[in-house]
Order: sequence, then C-alpha cells, then structure tokens
Amino acid sequence: MKKLTLSLFLFFVGFSLNAVFGQAKKPTLMILPSDNWCNQRYFMTEYDNQGTKVKVPDYKLAFQEDTELGQVISKISSLMTDEGFPLKNAEQELKNIEARRAEDNMTMSRTSGSSISESPLDMLKKTAKADILIQIWWKVNKTDKGKALSFTLDAYDSYTSKLIASSTGTGEPSDDIVPVLLLEAVSQNINPFLTQLQNYFNDMFENGREIILTVKRWDNWNYYLDDEINGKEITDYINNWMRENSLNGRYNMSDATENFIRFEQVRIPIYDKNNQALDARDFGNELRKYLRGEPFNFDIKLLTRGLGEAIIILGEK
Repeated sequence: MKKLTLSLFLFFVGFSLNAVFGQAKKPTLMILPSDNWCNQRYFMTEYDNQGTKVKVPDYKLAFQEDTELGQVISKISSLMTDEGFPLKNAEQELKNIEARRAEDNMTMSRTSGSSISESPLDMLKKTAKADILIQIWWKVNKTDKGKALSFTLDAYDSYTSKLIASSTGTGEPSDDIVPVLLLEAVSQNINPFLTQLQNYFNDMFENGREIILTVKRWDNWNYYLDDEINGKEITDYINNWMRENSLNGRYNMSDATENFIRFEQVRIPIYDKNNQALDARDFGNELRKYLRGEPFNFDIKLLTRGLGEAIIILGEK
C-alpha cells in the first residue's frame, strides 16, 4: 500500500511539474556525497587560501576508491530521472574536467611555445556545474533485525547556496546491500523532498532566478558612486537600471556607500529570448554594457563567483 501511495504521489508531482515547465528546459541537477560523508571517509583535500588552510571534498578520489558511492548515486539518480528531472552524471563530469585540463596542459603556441594561461581562480572554477546540487549522506546502523540505514538528502540552489529541499529518515532493517537499503529508505521519505522541490520550481519560474550583484570601484578611479553625472548620482543610474531589468522589479539594495553597492535577492529570468539559460554573469554583463555607453563611458571589470554572483568593478579592467 505504501508503494502504491508513493507511486501515485510521484505521478501527480511529475504531472504538475510538466505543467509548470511546459516546453522550457528544466533545471539540471547533480548528486554528490555530502561534505560530512567525505570527511568521515577521509576523501578531503587541502589548499592554501591566502595563508589559510581550507579542506574541501575530493570527489575524484571518492569515486575512485569507494565501492558503494557510484551505486548509491546511480540508484538515487534513477529515482529522480523517473520523475523527469535532468541529472548530470557527477563522475563523468569530473572525468571531462580532467580531460580538458590534460588537453590544456599539452596545448602550446606554434610560434612562441607558450602554454595556455590559467590563474588559480580559473582552475577553481573548473567544476561540474548544475542548477541544483543534491548532497547525500548515509550511515549503516546494526540492529538485532539487520542493517538499518539512516540518510540525509539536501538540495541546494547552486546560484545562491540556499537550502531548498531536505529529507532525512531511517529505513526498515534488512540484510540487503547498502544501495538497495538507501533507495528503500529514501523512497519511504521522499514525499516532503519532492514537494519542496516543486514549490521551489514554481517560485523560480514565476518570480525568476535569484542572484547577487555587487558594484565596486577601483581605489584609483576618478569617480565615487555618489558623484553626479548630468545632475544624477551614479548610484541612482544603477538603481534605476536594476529596477527596469530585474524580473518584475524584484531586488533589494542591501547596502550602498560611495565605494560599493550590493544588490541581493535579485530576480532574473530563467532563460533569454533564445531559450538560453541566464546566470549572474549574463545579467552583470548587460549592466556592464549600459555603464560603458553614454553618458558614462566607464572602463569595467566583470567577475563572477559561481553561477549566482556577479561583481562589477568600475574604473579599469
């Protein structure tokens, strides 16, 4: 009876999502082990962040050495795919990144023998991207009736890092292998998770994707953001542009000084007129074009942090 109820629920969720998305492309999802899971199994790597040692998951090592991880993600991916959610294969994406890196390392100029220039920031951004990142954690508990598997499933918006859906629970004791135990445990507790995902998708397509945009100035620039051009402050020009170009005028100017402006909860369309997915860089680039034109003619550097934050620095590139 439980399986029948779950099947009916998933059917109606899938039907509802199809109605919401229509012919538009659905957000892509990717499943990865959680940071805690990687740390417990020592699948971590350390790098120097301006003098501070930072530990991050080593997903490549986890996929290579853990015999259960690939099977677990395959089981959960199958469940999500059955509901019509496009999933990127994390392991394959990591292999593609390694292949591109190896190709770049072997590429040299025919005339000078120079290698491709790549900054530490460029290398950091060579990560597998998806609209939504689903992190899975699990633990096997031994009981008198067999193995009982506990899990936590969290979905994060890759643009804002906000938690948008979560499910946790413990399956019935059994002697099955871990991937089967996990699938059964997740299936028994998936209803709230799918409901939260659906609510998130409904809001995103109605009100737009949420990003952060920050405008700064180089310290040697001739202007400050509260300086006037043609009787109007630069901050006001930018604020008016945001009002006209954010979806339904939804954004929050959370902070502003003569040196920077920070816009949060900025809503932008999911896709442009050519049905191409928009991210923070695309939106920030439109503001860059505006400020490069009359009456400003500013030199501008555009930076991004992930998919959901754009930084515009005024004064020079």
